[in-house]
Amino acid sequence: MRIGIVNDLPMAVEAMRRVVLQTHEHDVAWVARDGAQAVELCLRDKPDLLLMDLVMPVMDGVEATRRIMAGSPCPIVIVTADVNGNSSKVFEAMGAGALDAVNTPVLENPGAFKGTAALLAKIDTIRRLTMEPAFATTDRACGTTVHTDEAQLEHPPTLVALGASAGGPTALAQVLAGLPADFPAPIVAVQHVDLQFAQGLVNWLDYQTPLKVRLASEGELLRPGTVFLAGTENHLVLTSQTRLGYTAHPEQCVYRPSIDVLFNSLARRWEGDVIGVLLSGMGRDGAEGLLNLRRQGHVTLTQNKLSSAVFGMPKAAIDLGAAQEVLPLSKIAARLMTLTSQHRTAHV
Repeated sequence: MRIGIVNDLPMAVEAMRRVVLQTHEHDVAWVARDGAQAVELCLRDKPDLLLMDLVMPVMDGVEATRRIMAGSPCPIVIVTADVNGNSSKVFEAMGAGALDAVNTPVLENPGAFKGTAALLAKIDTIRRLTMEPAFATTDRACGTTVHTDEAQLEHPPTLVALGASAGGPTALAQVLAGLPADFPAPIVAVQHVDLQFAQGLVNWLDYQTPLKVRLASEGELLRPGTVFLAGTENHLVLTSQTRLGYTAHPEQCVYRPSIDVLFNSLARRWEGDVIGVLLSGMGRDGAEGLLNLRRQGHVTLTQNKLSSAVFGMPKAAIDLGAAQEVLPLSKIAARLMTLTSQHRTAHV
């Protein structure tokens, strides 16, 4: 891969340059000293991947990410000195289209950099996402366990399932902010995010919405008015009619956790109505699963191109014929309200 580096500190640039070159599989396309220069260089010579700092003079990494994704989109990973200390800005950058974030490697011993393995793992994941086809997933591969000791619900509530990736934090926040505290449906969500950011994302989203937002735990009982966010690198699935759980299978998925695996699990196990929603994201995770939901008679929505920071996942779903409705982000919450109200009225 040809990789661009955006950082104003010479030591940080040199650390990333050495890490990138040490595998002999990647090249440094160019180095930008601030966000504004990165925007200009991307227009002239777009790299396969951009390693973007957050805090820089002239233009910070959030604004640079936003402009690059609007003008010359390419995969972006935030590489900054303190990811956890800048979590709110990390989520802003991911909302603008960045795929992930990792700490800047630092010299630990002569010739050795702390954080090398983490950065190389991010680079390899992006390579797999952008240069290889996503692995197909099937419901048979979910490896879920059925709970047989639960009473069947006479009228199961509508279940809302959200999937998002690059650009997703902002999209999720806007959808959830438009729903009331007494929203009648449980909500399950997969956002492609590093495990270390999962709890921070929950806390951040919890400030954006009157709903309760929490990490889904093994055996979690689905409840209306609560958002259950995938919180491990394993796949979030429905393990019974009313409970969530995690599975490592299929292990070959590039996306962990996978939106497809969640959607396929819901198509197989949920006895009530499902509203599947695919939001902004790179790649095609969720497209096949959304099609599966539609084939089972459930309602399927996608975010439209104009409102998506990255239109990859919604476009893949639309191309497959998986989306019944394609909506601007600003109208998705209202549509969810209408659909869940119709279901509630039907069972009064």
